Amino acid sequence: MLAGLAAFAVAPVLGTAASANPTALALQARSGTVTLRPDPAVIPVWELLAANQPDGIRLKRGEQVEMSIQNGLPAPIAPVCYGLDGASGALTARQPITAGGSERFAISMPSAGTLIMDISLLGDGQALPARPLPLIVLENEHVAVDRDEVVLLEDWRLLPGGAASIPGSPTANTAPFYTVNGLIMPDITVLPNERLRLRFINGCQRVVVALKIEGHDVTVMAIDSQPAEPFLARNGAVVLSPGSRCDAFIDATAQRGSTAPILLHDGIAARPVGRLVTSDAPPVRSARLPPAAPLPANDLPAQLDLRGALRVDMTLGGGQGNWGRPMDFSASDVPAFRAKRGRTIVLALTNRAETATVFRLHGHHFRLLDRLDDGWKPYWLDTLAIQAGQTERIGFKVSYPGRWLLESAGTDWASPRLVRWYAVE
Repeated sequence: MLAGLAAFAVAPVLGTAASANPTALALQARSGTVTLRPDPAVIPVWELLAANQPDGIRLKRGEQVEMSIQNGLPAPIAPVCYGLDGASGALTARQPITAGGSERFAISMPSAGTLIMDISLLGDGQALPARPLPLIVLENEHVAVDRDEVVLLEDWRLLPGGAASIPGSPTANTAPFYTVNGLIMPDITVLPNERLRLRFINGCQRVVVALKIEGHDVTVMAIDSQPAEPFLARNGAVVLSPGSRCDAFIDATAQRGSTAPILLHDGIAARPVGRLVTSDAPPVRSARLPPAAPLPANDLPAQLDLRGALRVDMTLGGGQGNWGRPMDFSASDVPAFRAKRGRTIVLALTNRAETATVFRLHGHHFRLLDRLDDGWKPYWLDTLAIQAGQTERIGFKVSYPGRWLLESAGTDWASPRLVRWYAVE
């Protein structure tokens, strides 16, 4: 499936203490709706909203936040902030928030990037699918773009009667729908020669997607909340695993009044999910901007000591008994590994499943190592899709003491979400 998509593409701390003047951020988990088609007009979902920032959460690097989460759902939730390294671990250090309960804590934002708050960790088998909430941490330095937009992709499967299918359940007789920012086929309007920063987020439950904007160069600037060496996406497309994020710059150089489809490929077919519309208005400048400089670094280590690394083999898929469902997680389970703070870890991830499997590392970002184990790709990740029968090696330096989750899930809707944990001492 990943090969098909490629062809298409041809330290923060949670605690009780707060800074002198923290930013208040009040989140509420509640029932909501999404409109998919005229019949049914809407489907019920669960969502996480920022009561005091209805237009989207935008913080600054280094900002201190006093966060509160109110669970207005009839089931427990275990909120996770994907992309925020070192944040106190869900399930391993923080208990789920009970139905009707709440949690309050202080949190810092030491790195800029595109993050998501997610409440679906315990979602398999619950009443309704849950939506992720984008959380943007802005650079303190000036970034040469005219607009900064979130593009949240989500997938939904409808049962014959029109009800939403729950992730982890059988998909027979279900029809997939895709939304962008909760809408069917929205337009993104740009001015001629305008530069957009589009923060692509794969909020789909299981599926790996390729997203392509016809007729436009897409310059990848950051992946999974961390800056990358800028590079042109092949054929204007980016491939995103579930939960992955990609910041891309796009210069609107198309003819005035023209439209470009935004295509999504889910490994089965390409389908339009929106449009990029170039306005008839006068250009914002006489010519396109020069190539963008890299985004400011987030202080992750420049080098990894692979020769002195702790090496761990880990099997994904295939009914492995050392992985369990999040609702059954226990801190007394044997960890995948233990390591001293500052040690480099190399994980060899072998996928024994018959479909691609998505692996997610909590607490730290990692490098995807080269096949010969003599280097790494020039970007950081926290999520990786591994093809069936393949082995990938990742490397990272453990910088944050504590207990952290490892997640895996197949790319089939019915595949369960599974977890393990590791310890940094």
